[in-house]
Amino acid sequence: MLRRELLWLALAASAWAQPLRVVSYNVRLPLASDGPNAWDNRKDIFVESVRRMDPDLMGTQELWRIQGDYIVEKLPQYKWFGISRRGTEQDEHMGVFYKPAKLTLLESGNFWLSPTPEVPGSSAWGIDYPRMVTWGLFEVAGTKKRFYHYNTHFPHRAQDQAARIECARIIAARIKALPADVPFLITGDFNTQLGGEVHQVFTPLLTDAWQKAPKRVGPEASMSRWTGSTAGSRIDWILYRGGFSVQEVETVTYNENGRYPSDHYPILALLTLE
Repeated sequence: MLRRELLWLALAASAWAQPLRVVSYNVRLPLASDGPNAWDNRKDIFVESVRRMDPDLMGTQELWRIQGDYIVEKLPQYKWFGISRRGTEQDEHMGVFYKPAKLTLLESGNFWLSPTPEVPGSSAWGIDYPRMVTWGLFEVAGTKKRFYHYNTHFPHRAQDQAARIECARIIAARIKALPADVPFLITGDFNTQLGGEVHQVFTPLLTDAWQKAPKRVGPEASMSRWTGSTAGSRIDWILYRGGFSVQEVETVTYNENGRYPSDHYPILALLTLE
């Protein structure tokens, strides 16, 4: 019996030593005007893309509740949480999906990217929609290893660059206030290129997984535009600090006969938590 228990513990330790599979995924809202790319026409392709990536943790953008509920209905190994940018169940959510078998959610919450972050639905700087962060404090099951995760979606218009910088500054201030000894990662659609002013707000605090990874797979651009395009910038990022190290990042271009699960490519990072 003792030998069997020791074997089980060894196998469990080996399983939890595997890197965390972290995904950032703009799912594209369920918009009828997308025609052949509307949610009902691609939802099963989307689910299959998630199944193939097999994330332990996935931060989504443009997620509506009907989409989040469908994903966990088809992939019951996941749970998800989040409220909408209006502070309700209507409109876009920063939905965070995780495997309870791998991660325990200890705390969660939301704040808005405005001068009044605790006011649901608040916004500023002339942006057209409220923008927000949904966050969680997780513990890796079977260990005492904990980390914070933020998930966000920045303003998208060309004229919103100054607003994006303000959004980044709010998040950076929150990161600085977190316990320094607890690792941290953020997923998001930042709607601006690597190396620009928004990215530079984060670089004193965080490491960019794509830039740091010793192995990169797929195009640098992170928008499929429904066509498999590889032109453009990487606007979807995974950034981290603390006890994380990155092994590999992939821009996942999965499609079925030219039908893409979203107008963005998901970004998959393999992160080891020391």
